[in-house]
Amino acid sequence: KASALLRQFAAASAKEDGNTELTALHELNRPGHFAIVEGWKDKAAADAHAPSLKALGDKLQPIATAPLSSRPFLVVDVAKPAADAALAGAIWVLTHIDVFPQGKDEVAGMVKQLVADSRKDPGEQRFDALVWDGHANHFHLIEAWADRKSLEAHAAADHTRAFRAKLVPFEGGLYDERLYEEIKKNG
Repeated sequence: KASALLRQFAAASAKEDGNTELTALHELNRPGHFAIVEGWKDKAAADAHAPSLKALGDKLQPIATAPLSSRPFLVVDVAKPAADAALAGAIWVLTHIDVFPQGKDEVAGMVKQLVADSRKDPGEQRFDALVWDGHANHFHLIEAWADRKSLEAHAAADHTRAFRAKLVPFEGGLYDERLYEEIKKNG
């Protein structure tokens, strides 16, 4: 039922003025966990969309174990989203990186370098970085990989391993990396 509601929401939201992206995701191996990646041309468009997001939360509430949570982000490094066809069957990775506030600027530079290096990895279809609006020490990565093999190769790459090693002294929380697949648009 949640997948059906998210499919309807994604289809309707994609038609809203100012929408640049909307992808509904289902966490792999966790049947009750979902995420929405959306983009809006500006704050006014995002604000105009807010009632639709609230309505979705209201519809999901009877079947959800937790309320819908929404967070606005600012761009650190975002490329133009790939076409839907290019992402069909992709393994999506959403990562939250929480660092101590005094290290946020240094980590921002490290994150930008990780993005630049990772976009060159075989099988990379998307690798973007954002920061939570109002929480400049909370970074988010949005990744899409052609398949599990590409994702695992990226995780083992020297640049990824070096990033993770340099990040450890700055971490204010666990490195939270979750795997998703797109909810099929028809199904």
